[in-house]
Parts: sequence; C-alpha cells; structure tokens
Amino acid sequence: MYLNTEADKQNTYDAIVVGSGISGGWAAKELTEKGLKVLLLERGRNIEHVKGYDTALKAPWEFKHRGRLTQEQVLSHPVQVRDYPYSEFNASYWVNDKECPYTEVKRFDWYRGFHVGGKSLMWGRQSYRLSDLDFEANVKDGIAIDWPIRYKDIAPWYSYAEKFAGISGQREGIPNLPDGEFLPPMDMNCVEKDVKKRIEAHYKNNRRMTIGRVANLTQPHNGRGNCQYRNLCSRGCPFGAYFSTQSATLPAAMATGNLTMRPFSIVNAILYDKDKKRASGVRVIDAETNEVVEFHSKIIFLNGSTLGSTFVLLNSTSDTFPDGLGNSSGQLGHNLMDHHFRTGASGESEDYGDKYYYGRRANGIYIPRYRNLNGDKRDYIRGFGYQGSASRSGWARGVAEMAFGADFKEEVSAPGPWSMGLGGFGETLPYFENKVTLDRSQKDKWGQPVISIDCEFKDNERKMRVDMMNDAAEMLEVAGMKNITTFDKGCFPGMAIHEMGTARMGNDPKTSVLNKWNQMHDVKNVFITDGSCMTSAACQNPSLTYMALTARACDYAVSELKKMNI
Repeated sequence: MYLNTEADKQNTYDAIVVGSGISGGWAAKELTEKGLKVLLLERGRNIEHVKGYDTALKAPWEFKHRGRLTQEQVLSHPVQVRDYPYSEFNASYWVNDKECPYTEVKRFDWYRGFHVGGKSLMWGRQSYRLSDLDFEANVKDGIAIDWPIRYKDIAPWYSYAEKFAGISGQREGIPNLPDGEFLPPMDMNCVEKDVKKRIEAHYKNNRRMTIGRVANLTQPHNGRGNCQYRNLCSRGCPFGAYFSTQSATLPAAMATGNLTMRPFSIVNAILYDKDKKRASGVRVIDAETNEVVEFHSKIIFLNGSTLGSTFVLLNSTSDTFPDGLGNSSGQLGHNLMDHHFRTGASGESEDYGDKYYYGRRANGIYIPRYRNLNGDKRDYIRGFGYQGSASRSGWARGVAEMAFGADFKEEVSAPGPWSMGLGGFGETLPYFENKVTLDRSQKDKWGQPVISIDCEFKDNERKMRVDMMNDAAEMLEVAGMKNITTFDKGCFPGMAIHEMGTARMGNDPKTSVLNKWNQMHDVKNVFITDGSCMTSAACQNPSLTYMALTARACDYAVSELKKMNI
C-alpha cells in the first residue's frame, strides 16, 4: 500500500489527509481523482481488504472462547468492554485503552479503532439524509448558531455519495427524510410489513415505517459483490458488500496513482506558518519507532474523527493560536454531541406462526421523526427516530429451562414466537459546556497529552426519552402485539458512537470554527469534514452527511487551489 514516489522522499505533497475512516477515505478518493498528489496518514496498522479480515469466514466453534473475552482483554480494554461492540469476533479492531487513556470528567464511552479504514469497518451502515428541518432547527429554536448551509446546498452531494457508496432503500416521499439514489431495498419480513400497515393506518401516515436505508449492496455495484445476508459485517466483508474505506474509496484513490498511504503515523500537530497565515504541514510520531517526522502540503484535510481531530487542533498551539489552531472563536472543543438511545419497547405477535424468513438480514426498519412536527408540540424540542426489527426465537430459548425428554425436543425443534422491537435514537442539543480539553497531567503511550471529556445529557434529552419509550409501546400495541414490555437501559454520551460538534460550521468566525465549505475561518488551507464539523446533531445516523460534506469540500478546495486562493 506504499508508493515510493519522489514526493515521498521530499515529504511534500499537494494535500495531506489525516485519518482513513469514512470521511478520510472520501477525501483521499476525491483529491487524488482531481489530480492532487495526496499523503494519507493513519495512526494505526494497515488492514488489507479481504486478506485482512481474519475472522470474517470463521464459524462460531472456530473461536476459542466462542466470542467471549479473556480477563486479559477485559483489563486492557476497560472502556471498550462497556458495551457490545468489542468481542472476540473482532477484538483486533478496537483500541487498547491502557495505551490510550483519556480523562472522564463525566462518563463518556469512547469506542475507537486504530487501523486503516477506521470505524468504516465496524459501523452500523444506516445512511440517512438530513433535511431543512435539521439545517434550520438551531435558528428556529434559538439554540447555538445557525447552520451555514441548507438542504439544497448538500442535496447534489448526497446523490453523488450515494451513487458511489451504494445505498439500498425505499423511496417514501417523507419531507423530513429526503429520498436518495437507492439500490433496490431489502425486504421486510411478514410481521414488519403488518406492523407498518397498522401503524400507518392508525396514525393516518403521520408516523411512517420503512426498511432501513443501509450501505449494504443488494446487487453488484462498482465492482463490489452484493450482501450475502450473513450479518457478520463488524468482522469486515470479504465480498465488499458494505461500504468501507477498504472496499470502496481506497481502491479508487489507489487507482489514480496519486496516493501515498502511511500507516502507523500519529499526527501530533498541524504546523502553522504565521507569515503566510497558512498551515505548512503536520508533525507525525511514528507509532512503532517514536521517530518524529514532518510532512508538508498545500492543503490539509483533517479527518481523524471528532475527538481525534479535536485533539490535533488543541495540541497545535503557536503564538498566533495559543489555545489551539483556528480557535479565535473560542468554540474549538465545545458543543460536543452524541445521539442518545437504548430505550424503547418490544412485544410478541400471535400471528404468522407458519411463516419464517431467509438469511440474516444486515438491516432493520426505520421510523422517521414525527415529534414536534405538523402541529405536534412536546415539552422538549427536536425529536427522535426508531430502528428495530421482527424475528422469531430459535432453539436457544429452551436452554434456560434445562428440560429434557421428547416433548422438550419437539418444542425446541420448531421456531419460537415472533417478536418485534423498537429502539429510539434521539437528538442531543449542542451545549457549549459539553466540551473537550487537553489534560496535560496524563500521557499516552507516545508521550502525548490526553483529552479530557466533560459531557452529559440534560433535561431536554431526559424528557425526550420518556416519549421514546412510551411511544414505542403504544405503536406496538396499535400493531396488535402482545406481552409488550418497555425498557430504558440508560445511556451515556459516546455509546451511540456518533460523536459530533467541537469544530462546528457557521457563517460568523466569531462563533464558529469552519465556514460553509468546511474550511477553517482562521486557516484557509485546512478543511475538516468528519463529525466535528456538525452544527447540530439531528436524530438520523450522520455518516452519509460526512461523505457528502467531504466530497463537496474537496471540490471547493481544489477549485480554490487552482485559483491560487489558498
């Protein structure tokens, strides 16, 4: 994956991209395809497509601990073990917390992976557009600052990203969930179709249900194979059936001959030339040797993930920017957001006992936001959507009973009852006091200061969660479900792995870090298109928006470069 170019020897490129995840991979693709010589820096190891997915084709019995973790792994990953993502099935994808500590002023679950592709190898792949309901929300509610863009500005770039990435879904004509450029949708099962019909009839289409819009291919696309319905996506897909850096953007960038990729490269800081008022390059620590080296370029795309990028900016201090690069507004590190979830309801269906489904669909259903819309007014602002699915329990339901005999064998040889679950994903407001700073009293494995996170959900989110739980139960009851139970398992920031904010976009340099092109107000040749750029969170999964904003920003950056404006 290395290219021994003359530029590499001189450590000078047209562009440097920091981070190889969803947005970094897109930046590398777009910039190389536009003719720039690009250096892609990744702090972790290289994982090659197909060859590097060492557990993707293993059967459950081929894992020594059947997916469970050893005590050694639990001790070395005290944060990663807090929830489901980290397991024996993909243990090598997750960061060693002991080597990379951080300070939790309040609990924040930071799930990270250091490798080429970043979280594009482990993401949930739900891909939804934001609408003007979202882009206009701050100004209408008098919260934080206004977005500097509207839906019309990003709509063509959503289409551009969808056509390349391959998003399967169903067009529904829902104003606050704009339709996209979809591959054929995955199919709902019989119970989901029935629930959809009953909910939409009862609420007179004010509440809608659709199949998830997901970055899993339902047919071959751009040289990649279609989904095999194994639902083992978090191990890496050897069929290339879901969008990742490895399966999609990296091959496109490599094909240009303009890319140099350098793994094990920890970007410690962005270098600033105060005479030119521009960034001149980056300082890198070699993750294996601790050697410090500098690379230089005309433009820099910072895509290290919300918290990773914020660390780099806060650590990039100078006489001009003593509080972090591009931080004249004082907003850098503030307004940290994440979605809140882990609440909803489930119920059982007494129907369709003679029906089953084929395969393990790597997708569920989606119910778009309906609260605080069309005259509905709650005691909180913004809203939430639901994800969920229906399925039948299998033979494992009988294990706990420890039964035996012919009747027991007959019971567990047939599928169990159908059940349907709905889990809410709610918007979090951009609070200035939810912030990230540097804690210089602690050091990571490479001698760098660590970040300190002070973030919490507040009254608006807590009030919303009541509806998220009760509305789910009400809809399941309307749909004819029985034995309905509600749940709220509690939620802390970070758990949804949708970190956003901290370097927000805005029109006014006094109140924002980036302009409408994701360009730093203070340092014109630095662009940031990962989650840190978000001005508000909406309630939809955000990754498709990062893709679209990245492609849009790259187009602008190259145009400005050619005009010699940066």
